[in-house]
Amino acid sequence: MASMIPYDRYNRLARSVFPFDDVFDSFLAPVSTPADFKMDVEDAGDKYVISAHVPGVTRDQIDVELNEGRLSITVDKKDSDEQKSKNYLQRETGEYTCTRGVFLKDAATAGLSAKLADGILIVNVPKQDEKANVTKVSID
Repeated sequence: MASMIPYDRYNRLARSVFPFDDVFDSFLAPVSTPADFKMDVEDAGDKYVISAHVPGVTRDQIDVELNEGRLSITVDKKDSDEQKSKNYLQRETGEYTCTRGVFLKDAATAGLSAKLADGILIVNVPKQDEKANVTKVSID
């Protein structure tokens, strides 16, 4: 995970390579939007603990999937009919869909668990023995 580059650093990297003023602002703006949620991934020895901060989201609006080592958390927040009928002068919350993911190469599918409490989703992903899928080829 040390080789991962956060999305917001692409702008700084582009500015160091191409020192133009506002050329990259429009299409290299931070990928993070107000609808994104923060996510922490912890290696806890025999399992991974993923904490996703999703305030104001209910259990029915969250989808958690593990597919071949890729853990995806999707939030699909929809407004209720009561919220749609209100006459807002300014509104900074609303409907959005957001997906965050992380690749866990030794994640096991058995024993997965998730819990939502106080706006924080905690997903426990047990580890399995890593299978060697690499074949060494000798060069003649």
